Amino acid sequence: MTTERLLDCVELEPKAPARCSVIWLHGLGADGHDFPPIVPELRLDPAIAVRFVFPHATKIPVTINGGMVMRAWYDIQEMNLQRRHDWNGVQRSVAAVRALIARENERGVPSSRILIAGFSQGGAIGLHVALRNREPLLGAIALSTYLMCENELFADLAPANRRMPIFQAHGMLDPIVPIERGRAMADKLLELGYPVERHDYMMEHQVCLEEIGALGAWMRARLAPFA
Repeated sequence: MTTERLLDCVELEPKAPARCSVIWLHGLGADGHDFPPIVPELRLDPAIAVRFVFPHATKIPVTINGGMVMRAWYDIQEMNLQRRHDWNGVQRSVAAVRALIARENERGVPSSRILIAGFSQGGAIGLHVALRNREPLLGAIALSTYLMCENELFADLAPANRRMPIFQAHGMLDPIVPIERGRAMADKLLELGYPVERHDYMMEHQVCLEEIGALGAWMRARLAPFA
């Protein structure tokens, strides 16, 4: 049993016992209610029985927002996304996501049937966890996000997930996480040998219907063996 205190979550349960799970992390200042509305638009096969888990990040003061207390996966002191910010906060969130993976394992869903998804700051944490998970995962979804520690050697990447499929999408007009950061992330992952499906869209820091359609197709392909 996991001993880590679990984050509060919004959960969407399938009608049948869950065979696969998606753990989806929201962006800075949002919460676990942000992404459940798009689930029907993904058009997943109900026979696969997928549980969606949307955790709420804890509330902390965020420096770039004048110290306002909001839900965040870690503090950000400046908008230079190539630097580390609040590494202690990052580690706390990493531990919290790992605890959610462990709970899915305890509920009968092996890591090999878990997708880790995230948007913006949540995507940075989700991808960081997925790339280092000791057990193989089904895949990772990185929306309008970036790599933390992108200039390091990535010596701690987990061998079990060195061929993990990754869906990456970004807005070409994104004023919050510039498209260059998303492209740098995809380029680095491809250089390291990860199979990345990358998409750019004419949008800002958001998701769009075309993106949801492409993501749904990618997810259906990953989940098809479990129908």
